[in-house]
Amino acid sequence: MSSTVGFRTLGVTYPLLALSLTKSPVHVGWVGFALTLPTLLFYIPAGLLVDRMTARAVMVATEAARLLAVTSVFLAVLFGRTTLPHLLAAAFVEGAFWVVYSLAETALIRSAVPRASLVGMLATSETNSHIAVMTARPVGGFLFGLGHYVPFVMNALLFFASLIAVLTLSGGKERRAPRTAVPTGGRLPFLQEMTAGVGELRSHRFLRDAMVLTTFTNLMSNMLIIIFVAGTVTRSPLKVGLILAASGLGGVFGSALAPPLRRLLRHRLLAPRLAPLGRPREILLFAHMWIWTFALLIPVGGGSPVFFGAALFLMGCAGALSNMSVRAFEIDRVAEGKLARVVSVHRFTTHGAVCLAAPLGGFLVSAVGVAAATTSLFLAMSGTTLLVSAAVALRKVRRRRSASAGPPAPGRIRSRPEGRVPPAPEPACRRSDLFRQAVRLCGQVRRKPRSHRGLRTPSQTGR
Repeated sequence: MSSTVGFRTLGVTYPLLALSLTKSPVHVGWVGFALTLPTLLFYIPAGLLVDRMTARAVMVATEAARLLAVTSVFLAVLFGRTTLPHLLAAAFVEGAFWVVYSLAETALIRSAVPRASLVGMLATSETNSHIAVMTARPVGGFLFGLGHYVPFVMNALLFFASLIAVLTLSGGKERRAPRTAVPTGGRLPFLQEMTAGVGELRSHRFLRDAMVLTTFTNLMSNMLIIIFVAGTVTRSPLKVGLILAASGLGGVFGSALAPPLRRLLRHRLLAPRLAPLGRPREILLFAHMWIWTFALLIPVGGGSPVFFGAALFLMGCAGALSNMSVRAFEIDRVAEGKLARVVSVHRFTTHGAVCLAAPLGGFLVSAVGVAAATTSLFLAMSGTTLLVSAAVALRKVRRRRSASAGPPAPGRIRSRPEGRVPPAPEPACRRSDLFRQAVRLCGQVRRKPRSHRGLRTPSQTGR
């Protein structure tokens, strides 16, 4: 958690330091851009790097690099040698190594956490992430007000504590990810290895559906935030911050609710009745869409900040529930040596939607206004939810018909339903088997003396 808090705190501290140094909002934007740009540039190659190395070694290296970067900024602020290029470089390094660290953390959970404790560990990780989002930003601003160097001292201590925690982490023996054999003795090209990761993701229908859903819902939620902020020109910053913190509070609630809800869906009395809807993870993913649709309906009914806060709370709660299901499936089902690449592709698409939400939300507000923009988001979300629900229902009807259909008509080839194993063919009769049966039969005939009247047995004739 200390590493996550440090990253969220620096997301506020670096722009504030740039503003105090240059007094230019443009430079503030450039520092924020340097901090977030690595999420688009390095998620894909970072996934390949983590799959090639041990997760613990990657986490140690990244935490050491982040510690050096924030220490350099602390020393520059302390001695009055801070420059804008130095801030840009430090922010870029922080963003890049945070991307690598987050992927290595997911890979380490698979190797260090027993399967029985996986859901509880993921719930704790998800809760810590949302708590960090809620608390780190105001804490960073408060510490910066105490002194420009104070937040960098705190972050250096946080990164040092995270480094020590990774080095002394107890758990099962970590397994090195197996590498794909290459006939020529060298490594596979980068594009070919990434294609293998994408192919692994495509082989799991649940992950494909979850990636499309989370990308679209992230776009909707961040556009709603932009629309809300655009309509808060006359409101106090404190009220705006409290409303935006509602999403983090909903995430904490959803993370705490996820383990008991999963157990409830697997209960022996409830599971048979929910079986037609799918498995528990599919039910949670399906509920995610409908909860977000209802959440976007709330601000349509009124433009009060309370309505926006309620919508963000429900979105955070539903998002945490689906995140738990997706992360548990990735750690449990993705092939060994491809986990980081699969997670990197998933996060690349979702973070790309976050980056796209800001200009789209601003354009929508400037074109039609806050109220009409909020209604447009609800219509887009509700239409998508209805289409997906209809597609899922149609898919289940087709499966039932194919399972209950009789034998195919003459001349028509019918595809075999998934999960049904064809009967094993009868073993071919070999020539040696026929010879053994003939010899055994002859032996039985010789052992039985002929008792017919007037005939002599071979022993009587001396033969």
